[in-house]
Amino acid sequence: MGKQKKDPKKPSNIIGLNKKARHDYFIEDTFEAGIALEGWEVKSLRAGRQQMRDSYVIIKRSEAFLIGLLITPLPTASTHISPDATRMRKLLLNRKELDRLIGAVERQGYTIVPLSLYWKKGFAKAEIGLAKGKHMHDKRATEKDRDWQRDKQRIMRAS
Repeated sequence: MGKQKKDPKKPSNIIGLNKKARHDYFIEDTFEAGIALEGWEVKSLRAGRQQMRDSYVIIKRSEAFLIGLLITPLPTASTHISPDATRMRKLLLNRKELDRLIGAVERQGYTIVPLSLYWKKGFAKAEIGLAKGKHMHDKRATEKDRDWQRDKQRIMRAS
């Protein structure tokens, strides 16, 4: 048997997922962005101490920032710093991606939400999505479709 190649689009070493984002928004496009982190934040991420439920991305002075990502400091964090768990973190994107995001947010009414955090070659990366908000009836339709897919799988297994 030969080795199976890894899928390059599927991020391995996932730190955390924002499941609520896919429930609340239609995701139009996704981007991969680096995150500017401090040392204690990297240690906390490796320990899995993060929450991205209420986080979002804003564009300020032609730069993207991640707001609301909660990284809980470890109790063994250095004593000479005072960690801020929800500080604004800069996202590292190239100019073409930033221009596309700026245009979509300012002119077309999109929003940018973080979808997941993962490790790639030792660096923390964020998958962000260009999204439009769902209405209540859209959420119900999505839930109904998901239930139907689950029931269909159950029926297929029983046959």
